[in-house]
Amino acid sequence: MKRVNIFTILFIVSVVCLVIFFLFMVYSYPSSTYPDWMSEMWNHMGGGMMGEPNDPYLGYFGVLFTVLIAVVVVSVAGLLYFLLFPELKIGQTKTQNTLNLSKQPEAIESIRRTLNNDEQKILEVLESHKGKYLQKYLGKEAGLSRLKTHRILARFAKRGIVSLEKKGNSNEVKLEEWLKKV
Repeated sequence: MKRVNIFTILFIVSVVCLVIFFLFMVYSYPSSTYPDWMSEMWNHMGGGMMGEPNDPYLGYFGVLFTVLIAVVVVSVAGLLYFLLFPELKIGQTKTQNTLNLSKQPEAIESIRRTLNNDEQKILEVLESHKGKYLQKYLGKEAGLSRLKTHRILARFAKRGIVSLEKKGNSNEVKLEEWLKKV
């Protein structure tokens, strides 16, 4: 949620800046500065027959306005991305999804039959490291991309197959106790 807060603050600040910019433009350039619409048009077109514009800094306002609009667009895109695509829930597993299958030795085999090839690779690498490994090495050893590894682990965490715990700049992936071989 921290990224959503950053984009929310960025959006609010940029909209406030746009409002201040608009009010400054309205009150600093009253309509009496330009005698009629024709001279206003020629002045905005770079002078032409009516001469040069009155304010040499008028061009900078256009650049500032463009930058503020770009910041608003980026902040709205960031907000939409982080609200529409939820992050991986780290360290949280749902206990109601975890079945009590510790009495059955074939629990891992029954789970394995429902997995696709990439998910089986992740599970095999995790088993070869005694059910505990860092996510960044897990994907490399399984030969999968970081995104694919992330998505598989998100599904595993949702099903109660693994738990994720933040360790430095990676996640420590642990196979749930009910799946470990006795």
